[in-house]
Amino acid sequence: MIPAAFAIPGDIDTLTGGYLYEKRLLSGLRELGHDMQHLELPASFPDAGPDDMACAVGMLRSLDPARPLILDGLVSGAIDPSGLATVRAPVIAMVHHPLAEESGLSAARRAQLLQTERENLRLSRHVLVPSPHTRRILIDRYDVPPAKITVARPGVDKTRLPRAPVSPPLILSVGILHPRKGHDVLIAALTRIAHLDWQAVIVGNPWDRSHAAALQDMVNASPVAARIQLAGRVDDTRLRRLYARASVFALATRYEGYGIVFDEALLNGLPVVSCDTGAVPETLPTGTRLLTPTDDPAAFAAALDRILSDGALRERLTLAAEAAGQALPDWRDTATTASKVIAAVAASER
Repeated sequence: MIPAAFAIPGDIDTLTGGYLYEKRLLSGLRELGHDMQHLELPASFPDAGPDDMACAVGMLRSLDPARPLILDGLVSGAIDPSGLATVRAPVIAMVHHPLAEESGLSAARRAQLLQTERENLRLSRHVLVPSPHTRRILIDRYDVPPAKITVARPGVDKTRLPRAPVSPPLILSVGILHPRKGHDVLIAALTRIAHLDWQAVIVGNPWDRSHAAALQDMVNASPVAARIQLAGRVDDTRLRRLYARASVFALATRYEGYGIVFDEALLNGLPVVSCDTGAVPETLPTGTRLLTPTDDPAAFAAALDRILSDGALRERLTLAAEAAGQALPDWRDTATTASKVIAAVAASER
């Protein structure tokens, strides 16, 4: 197998969907027989200062040019193009979603990221994306040739705990505590369905500390505060138990380039309430979900009310989710797709 490298900023064990994807992809490529060199770049990306930028460029320049380099999107979307142009190893950009699509950016920062990522994608030999949605964005807005992009859909582990829904019904939400995930919308929606019997747990690494504190303040101020738990980061054992005990999965996200947690929800037979944004509609098959507009607590509350109040609807969505979950690819499929890209890039360099 062709030797390659994977450059990822910071701790690969960071609890986000993107880091989970890349950790599993790195492991999967090694299991297929690739000699994979893991480069831990400065954790400050995509907001790296001059010193971290120079450090990252230096690490990438030192790579053997015979090793195709998979470059995480937090870096490939923000690294100085003049520095990336000096890297001898052929670059495969890993774009979960373009950085300019992130919420909460200033107009100047958004424009700067758009320009930087466009330039760096031109410098890349190939691009890996997790969804057809991200592929379309790169073609339409970043002028990346379609033949230069490969979709490597995230896999799932097909093992799960037996379903054991609790009473009152558990509404589970999983996503980093970051404004883009819309947990504030979910909390506001839960306040509107106080008349129903439910409990809610929001699981997520406190990626944005100030936002996490604001969410806790929202919960504390809510008249249903006793029924909402902001659990923060939990271990795999507890998360599996929460999925098994839940009746509904809810994520009021403002944007997703894919959304691995949706696959986890389907695998565990959970009907999903989420938002009609980004890759969400194509990640969740019709019949498994109710989608609402973004930033609309009233609509989100109405969707939760429907699922909790209509047992027949909930059962139909649950059966469809279970069927969709069993049809999902596994992580070996993801690694095999990426392996073919590595081989093609290496062959084009000869």
